[in-house]
Amino acid sequence: MTRFLVVLTDVRPLSREGRDERIEPERRRQVVSATSREAADRIAAAFAALGMVRAGRQRVKVLAVGRRRSARP
Repeated sequence: MTRFLVVLTDVRPLSREGRDERIEPERRRQVVSATSREAADRIAAAFAALGMVRAGRQRVKVLAVGRRRSARP
């Protein structure tokens, strides 16, 4: 199974070089872990309902971060 992170970040102003998350990541406000894509999407929908996200000052990201080991041998 793949694990997911739901990340709420502040939106940075656009610079001359654009936005490069690898060089200068956006500041994280909240990080929540989920064990399924459906759960991650529900959490992301709740974050998306926040006023700061709706106003464009914050952003919600859903990231697949890896596989969990199966309980079966």
